[in-house]
Amino acid sequence: MTKDFIDPRNMTILAVDDMKSMRLTLRKMLKHLNIGKTLKFAENGREGLTILQSSPADLVIIDWQMPLMNGTQMLESIRNDKALRDIPVIMVSAESEKDIVLEVAETEIDGYLLKPLTLDALDKKIKTIVDRVNNPDKATLLINEARDFEESGDLESAIEKIKHALIFRPSASRLLRRLGLLYAKTGKPEIAEKCLWKAASVNPQDANTRQILGEMYIKKNDLEKAAQYYLEVLSLTTRFSEEAILLGEKLMDGGRKNTAVKLFSKIISSVKKNLVIKERIVDICLACDEFEYAKELLDILIREFPSKYDLVFKTGMVYVTTGDLEKALELFLIVDRFQTGRLDVKLEIAKIYYHHNKLYQADEYLNRILKKDPGNEDALILRRAI
Repeated sequence: MTKDFIDPRNMTILAVDDMKSMRLTLRKMLKHLNIGKTLKFAENGREGLTILQSSPADLVIIDWQMPLMNGTQMLESIRNDKALRDIPVIMVSAESEKDIVLEVAETEIDGYLLKPLTLDALDKKIKTIVDRVNNPDKATLLINEARDFEESGDLESAIEKIKHALIFRPSASRLLRRLGLLYAKTGKPEIAEKCLWKAASVNPQDANTRQILGEMYIKKNDLEKAAQYYLEVLSLTTRFSEEAILLGEKLMDGGRKNTAVKLFSKIISSVKKNLVIKERIVDICLACDEFEYAKELLDILIREFPSKYDLVFKTGMVYVTTGDLEKALELFLIVDRFQTGRLDVKLEIAKIYYHHNKLYQADEYLNRILKKDPGNEDALILRRAI
């Protein structure tokens, strides 16, 4: 399909950023550079997509970190929409956001810019991208032809076009990955696997290919090999943490606890203070009777979130299970100090005092329980034992 020539001065540009100051800065810079006749702005990816779907732009500039729909999610939505997928996209990120810098060469981003933006960098990046769109190289033309063949169901022709494109870009892991996926669609898993191996080997930063290989080995039930690839993925990006957790659960459930712990440790080191993910991993470990690693994680969590008293209580219960009643008592007393109305905590404290033959202290806690709940069966049974 022939595309209209894009004139940088007369193009339509959509800039998407949640910071009003950044949107104003982009407007001023583009005006100063005399780039873009029509400038549109959105505060998040969702709003940006709505604008694009009603009136497409010649270029989209997206901030990577945004609420509601971030830059990566918006880019994915653009690339999955046939009407929008060929629009060039520039991603803007802070220098500390390494994920995007690592992945940019192997994703559908046309370019990226680091903050703070400069006039010179913005000018060069836009003009380079526009020139590339106006004058696509041979590999790009072949890639587009391959896409058309794939969508029409002619997978063999698509494969030939990608092979031809690889002559011009022999070390492009994205092309090798695509070739592997095409072979997989044609029912040739061995060739697909070799293509994906090569894609991973030529680009140590290609997280997407490594994740695909990981899933391939999961389907083969080679969970150890899948874990190897997911460990590499997690060193590059946090985008596939959910898939890694599911793999860790399979490993733990299948008795491969050491490998599961390695994978979970890698996930935890990358998600920082994400309580939901960490608690989920703890629950997986507890369900599979992996108490030692669960204790290790819980000890870390209660240091990170000392006021999460349900978590402190859960940690205490794990210590009860493993027989460390002194540590359990210490934790239960902390919870009781701050949540005085919790009868379940008081009952656990009474049980431990009873176990240590500290009957006076046990009876004191049982009295507190029975004062609030005279019919508490567990407390009454323990009282009779005393």
